[in-house]
Amino acid sequence: MKTNCLAIDFGNTLIKIGVFVNDELIEVLELKDLSTIRLKKIISKNKIQSAIVSSVTKISKTIEDKIKKIIPTILLSEKTSLPIINLYQEKKKLGKDRLANAVAGNKMFPKKNVLIINCGSCIIYDFVNEKGEYLGGSISPGLKMRLNALHTFTSKLPKIKKAVPEKFIGNTTQQSILSGVVFGASKEIDGMIDEYQKQFSGVKVVISGGDALMFVPHLKNKIFAVPQIVLRGLYQILKLNAH
Repeated sequence: MKTNCLAIDFGNTLIKIGVFVNDELIEVLELKDLSTIRLKKIISKNKIQSAIVSSVTKISKTIEDKIKKIIPTILLSEKTSLPIINLYQEKKKLGKDRLANAVAGNKMFPKKNVLIINCGSCIIYDFVNEKGEYLGGSISPGLKMRLNALHTFTSKLPKIKKAVPEKFIGNTTQQSILSGVVFGASKEIDGMIDEYQKQFSGVKVVISGGDALMFVPHLKNKIFAVPQIVLRGLYQILKLNAH
C-alpha cells in the first residue's frame, strides 16, 4: 500500500512543497505564494493522505487552517514528538527548519556526530551528537543578505546579484564583492567545520540549501551534499507522528 505525503516548508523567501511516496521524495515545488486552489490540486493529483507544515513566517496560517480540513495534518511545533532529543534551551524560539535539519542529519547518520549546514537566506549550522541529542548551532548571514548589507551600509558599493566569482582576486568592484562574499563565506564554513571536528570525533558534515552548490567547490572539508534537507527532515517527523 502506497503512502503519499506532503511536507510543506514556509521559508523566508519561498514556500517549498515536497511530495513523498513510500519514503521517496518524488517532486519538489518552490512557490512564492500558495493558494487554496493550488493546494487542493496538488493534493488531488498526488493522492496525498497526510501532511506536515513547518513555518518560520506568519503567512502560513490560512493554508494551515485549510489543509487540516482536507487531510490529516501535523503543524510542527516545540510540542511535536521528534526522533531526536531536543536540548535547545529556547525551544519555542527555535526555527522549525532547524529542527528538520537536525532530524534529517540524524536519519542519514544515526549514532554519529553530525553537523548540518543549510545555505539559504541564512547560513545555519545545526549539530546532533552521537547520542541523537540536538545541541544547537549557529546562524550567520547568507549570501544575498551579505550582498545587500554591503550596498545598504555603504554609500558607493552597488547592489549586485548572487553569482559565482570569476576569480579569487576581483579586478572590478562587482567581482571584488563577489569574491569577498562567496570565498569569505566558504572560509567561514570550513572554519566552523574545523572547530566542530576539534570538539567532536568523526563528525559527518551535511550541506544543503539553495546556495550550497556555490560553496561546495571551494570547501576543503569532506561533505555530503543533500538537496532539500528540510523537507526530508519534515517527512521523518511526519512518519513518527502518523497514526
